[in-house]
Amino acid sequence: MDGPGTNAGVAAEAAAHAADDARAIRPIEEGVQRDFSQSMSYGAYLGLDQLLAAQHPRSEPPQHDELLFIIQHQTSELWLKLMLHELRSARALLATDELAPALKRLARVKHIQHTLTGQWSVLATLTPSEYAEIRPFLATSSGFQSWQYRAVEFLLGNKNADMVTVFEHDPAARSLLADLLVEPSLYDEFLRYLDRHGYAVPADLLDRDFTQPYRLDERLVDTFAAVYASPSEHWGVYETCEELVDLEDNFQQWRFRHLQVVTRTIGMKPGTGGSSGVSFLRRALDLTFFPELYAVRARV
Repeated sequence: MDGPGTNAGVAAEAAAHAADDARAIRPIEEGVQRDFSQSMSYGAYLGLDQLLAAQHPRSEPPQHDELLFIIQHQTSELWLKLMLHELRSARALLATDELAPALKRLARVKHIQHTLTGQWSVLATLTPSEYAEIRPFLATSSGFQSWQYRAVEFLLGNKNADMVTVFEHDPAARSLLADLLVEPSLYDEFLRYLDRHGYAVPADLLDRDFTQPYRLDERLVDTFAAVYASPSEHWGVYETCEELVDLEDNFQQWRFRHLQVVTRTIGMKPGTGGSSGVSFLRRALDLTFFPELYAVRARV
């Protein structure tokens, strides 16, 4: 028969379990907002109802991996939106000689680029067989048609008037790209900054046709060579040059990672939008935004 001692032990054990349960449940603090009938909630501020309802898989029968493909590209577009916001601000700050905040914007852009490049590893989990199940439902849609990506390239100097015609179906996107086509790029604005601060920048570079992609000018390499010869004397400009090189390096890493993922997913098949696919992406690796900042390295 159980004795008093045994009952006391059971009671102590039960009390200990009750104490553990109490510790496991973290009570909501009194000050935490609970009623949102008259207040803004997290979901309302972010528009989560619209955002989370913006994924519309088209595969029939439904394919498990289509949601991955859609979210991968939607999140990329959100990051591109922020990148455009930061790059346009950096360009405007350079135009008003506010170098320090412009560099802060570029530092943020570099972090966005790292995130975009890292995202490719998620899409790389999509095998060729899995992608083949959803590819027919993409029809003629393609990342080639991302107007935000084209806008970023235009801002960085890779201008191409033919790209604007791809967006005739989207008047707002076409208008934005047409504006960026004729405006100075970030690099053009940096050259104007240099000119205002006494650096030797050929006049024809300051008044060039901004609709054309920027081309290497050896005269400007001489100017940057002087900067790199004495960094401490030109620290702000020197730092800006390196920030721009970082930005282009990150962009090339993104391009290369894109190429790798496409290669492992579809091989040498043409793209859904009509491009040659891998061959088209490989040629993009030859593009450069800031040619003098690479050419000057042979002088250092």
